[in-house]
Amino acid sequence: MSHTQVQHAVPQDMVGKVAFITASAKNMGKHFALALARRGCDIVIHHRKDAAEAERTALEIQALGHRTLIVQSELTSVSVIEQIFAQILASFGRVDIVINNAGVVLKKPISQTSEAEYDQLFNINAKVPFFIMKECAKHMSDYGRVINIGTTLLAITTAEYSAYAGSKAPLEDFTRALAKEVGGRGITVNTIAPGPVDTPFFHGQETKESTAFFSSLSVAGRLGEVKDIVPVVEFIASPGSQWVTAQTIFVNGGVISR
Repeated sequence: MSHTQVQHAVPQDMVGKVAFITASAKNMGKHFALALARRGCDIVIHHRKDAAEAERTALEIQALGHRTLIVQSELTSVSVIEQIFAQILASFGRVDIVINNAGVVLKKPISQTSEAEYDQLFNINAKVPFFIMKECAKHMSDYGRVINIGTTLLAITTAEYSAYAGSKAPLEDFTRALAKEVGGRGITVNTIAPGPVDTPFFHGQETKESTAFFSSLSVAGRLGEVKDIVPVVEFIASPGSQWVTAQTIFVNGGVISR
């Protein structure tokens, strides 16, 4: 085997593990799914209304030699979350890695935020991860990994992302609490908090001017890219991250530190 081949070999340290990633039919969640599949995982793909994309993602993962399960739901019902875990266990017999990636964003000051908008943000960004974490506490294999996708806005004073940042803030406390609750079983629980990332999720709220401003905040003068986030998720999901738990890990190119 050549030096180049060795250098680019993907570790196969997750063979036989099952990863469930919410909102993983496309965008950043899909990249998380493919990265873990390359490391050896079978993948549970979740989507809300992206059936065609979910099928395409499943085919890509199957081409890597791994099994897939596609689940479609809104997730905001606790009974639905319980049913998904029952389906995963019936299909694979285990769940080892769970990534709470699904989320919604809103850019509005408090003075303009409606009750319906508030409820939607907190239902999807806080309630859903909490009850998925509850199922992890009950059903996850020993030495499993729970990863919550937060936001760097947790450490930034912001007026316009008030409800969004607020709805992500509980993830830190949920993370610490569950890490303590399940740590004796070798399960780790962490929150990864990306900064502005060049994705449709980010650009849906931004103008050319605000994008330039956010780009200027990083030490490199650019937005983050999905490829900047994926390796951190891979590491936290891997066996080698055993001593990292109860943490919020900021991945933002130096936008802010805490």
